[in-house]
Amino acid sequence: MSAGHRSRAENTTATAPSMRITTTRTGRGSHVVRLAGEVDHDQSRVLESALDRAVADRPARLVVDMSALTFCDSTLVNALLKIRVSARAAGVELVLAAPPPQARRLLEITGVDEIFTLRGSVRAATGG
Repeated sequence: MSAGHRSRAENTTATAPSMRITTTRTGRGSHVVRLAGEVDHDQSRVLESALDRAVADRPARLVVDMSALTFCDSTLVNALLKIRVSARAAGVELVLAAPPPQARRLLEITGVDEIFTLRGSVRAATGG
């Protein structure tokens, strides 16, 4: 990575052995919130709080990196729909990156794939 495009971890929250959230600021004015492990009802408050904090920083673009998800249910869909409203109000572009097959299927079944911008990788989502 070149010096102008370095990323640095800003906040890591481990909530349970099943989920980990890491927020990183990129050199391109984006925040990347990486979700790893399982997202279900037990993690809803922590997930929504992490997304709210990322939007509150008002980056030009907020990328939700889904590449390390091993499981998700409607909890994720609900959190994404809530943060979409906040992001729009704050003028923050929201992009979902690299959803694994199960997560992509959930987005398709619920129809939310039609209202979110989806990219195949974090690099594509951040414009890098």
